[in-house]
Amino acid sequence: MESYALAFGIATKNKAGKIIEAFFPTPVLHPSDELYFSLANIVAYKEGNNVCEVQTTQCEEISSVFFSANEKESAAFTIKAATSNQPLILIFLSADEKPTSIAESFLKLQLISHRIVKPHSIILDGMFSLMHNIAWTSQGAIDLPELAERQMKARLNGKTLTVHCVDKFPRMLDYVVPSGIRVADASRIRLGAYVGEGTTVMHEGFINFNAGTVGVSMVEGRISAGVMVGKGSDIGGGASIMGTLSGGGQLIISIGENSLLGANSGLGFPLGDRCTIESGLYVTAGTKVTILDPSGNEVAIVKARDLAGKSDLLFRRNSVSGKIECKDNKSAIKLNPDLHANN
Repeated sequence: MESYALAFGIATKNKAGKIIEAFFPTPVLHPSDELYFSLANIVAYKEGNNVCEVQTTQCEEISSVFFSANEKESAAFTIKAATSNQPLILIFLSADEKPTSIAESFLKLQLISHRIVKPHSIILDGMFSLMHNIAWTSQGAIDLPELAERQMKARLNGKTLTVHCVDKFPRMLDYVVPSGIRVADASRIRLGAYVGEGTTVMHEGFINFNAGTVGVSMVEGRISAGVMVGKGSDIGGGASIMGTLSGGGQLIISIGENSLLGANSGLGFPLGDRCTIESGLYVTAGTKVTILDPSGNEVAIVKARDLAGKSDLLFRRNSVSGKIECKDNKSAIKLNPDLHANN
């Protein structure tokens, strides 16, 4: 058999002993059968309960198994975890199926953010109903019913507990910092985002989970859940892309390479390579678009969805007639390489 994934991690539990989040710095995709079953044997893993508690006394043996499988980073982390007083866990996923626990959900989100798998290549169905709102704070994850007590305790000890947000998803950078990226505001990227090498996310840029950029991109607008942006594309300031959580339904919206969404523009259908939507123009799948020939003559009126995935297009609004027009895009954008020197 070919197992899907496994990971050794550290969990956070609430007072009732329920796991509310989990951290997996070195997940393994498609582990060998020998690695999978050797670790399963150590923690007495049984099918049906994919999350196994690990005792600190088991860490040395687990580390040895990782090392023998040439998973050296996992081996090193396991040895360090042996001194932790936090709950330690091993997750075994025999196949890519709907997550059945919060810990599994966090593993799958981290597989995406580690760039081990890409959005839409992993099953996340049902994850939202498993997860619940958590206070993400300067002292880590805190279950909401326990927050007030923890805030008072901090004050009584002369400290302040800072609440960064209340959400089902934490900030990606608190779990994963992919190589070669620049992020102006950590709160603008949720765990489960895929941020490609060379991407810059400015202060008002946003990337949701199961969405992101393939490679070098400038993000000053919003990349909603489910949306992928191709290399060399620019999401202008205040620009918006419909996703599966923001009106796009089940239609997978994407942007090709070297395309531009102008400032405060919007997109609701898949855009091809080397396309431009002018600033302030919102084009949804049902928007009526007038097609122009190279001489500027009207040749057809179509809905924007009929142009899905087509390349070298410029969308603009005619300042006289108010019509939304589409014509050949004669020049693709080119990002400034100095702005993307993220090393």
